[in-house]
Amino acid sequence: MTKLATIRLDGGTRAVALIDGRHADLGFTDLGAYLAAGSPAVPTDATTYDIESADFAPVVPNPSKVICVGHNYKNHIREMGRDLPTYPTLFPKFAETLLGANDDIEKPAETDALDWEVELCVVIGKEVRRATGDEAAAAIAGFTVMNDISVRDWQFRTIEWTQGKIWEATTPVGPYVVTTDEVGGIAPALKVSTTVDGTVMQEDTTGDLLFTPAFLVEYISTMITLRPGDLIATGTPAGVGHARDPKVYLHGGEQVVTSIEGLGECVNTIVKA
Repeated sequence: MTKLATIRLDGGTRAVALIDGRHADLGFTDLGAYLAAGSPAVPTDATTYDIESADFAPVVPNPSKVICVGHNYKNHIREMGRDLPTYPTLFPKFAETLLGANDDIEKPAETDALDWEVELCVVIGKEVRRATGDEAAAAIAGFTVMNDISVRDWQFRTIEWTQGKIWEATTPVGPYVVTTDEVGGIAPALKVSTTVDGTVMQEDTTGDLLFTPAFLVEYISTMITLRPGDLIATGTPAGVGHARDPKVYLHGGEQVVTSIEGLGECVNTIVKA
């Protein structure tokens, strides 16, 4: 099984797998519940749905936690004028921040400094605490795409970033969770990019990551239990609007596409509040 999603259907959501050009119902309301149940096989009599009309919810609509990593692409660290860190910089997001892969993003009225950040996102498949080595690797169910939309003026009001990262309904994640075997293991070198109205703003490879997905599982699970469906956003490469001269921000009307090779893309329109 390689591509998994949560789709909106009949006023609720369903966990599905992409099989033979159709979405097959996995028997659970969402991927969080499916992963928590141990990722059982697709039912032989599974209901299927057309993929062209799919309305993607966040891949895990209600994760117990979303942990994000700052300063993890070496090129991005350098463009921000910083030294390579010894340890990961971590901050939280919450379920209320998440959107589906094709949902509109409403620009908060309180900011004129809305920015994009394409990120490889780790999806946890097994509960782990103080995981090391193979255990940490085995806890990774797969990867997905996240756009860690950032409210830069609020982010830099203080030395702690959270207030610029947790704005409600601003963070697309999806469309699919792609299992590790499909992308070459737990440390894939995948092309990542962001375009804004067709102009390339970010372009790099996950091979530039300073802290790998498995290391992040080890590091974070040392502090707190990681549970099925938890998300770890691994950081963004160079090319964010805030680091440009002059700075470039999203004001409304733009189409932002965040894409990762083999995983798919989030396609979102910025709308004014």
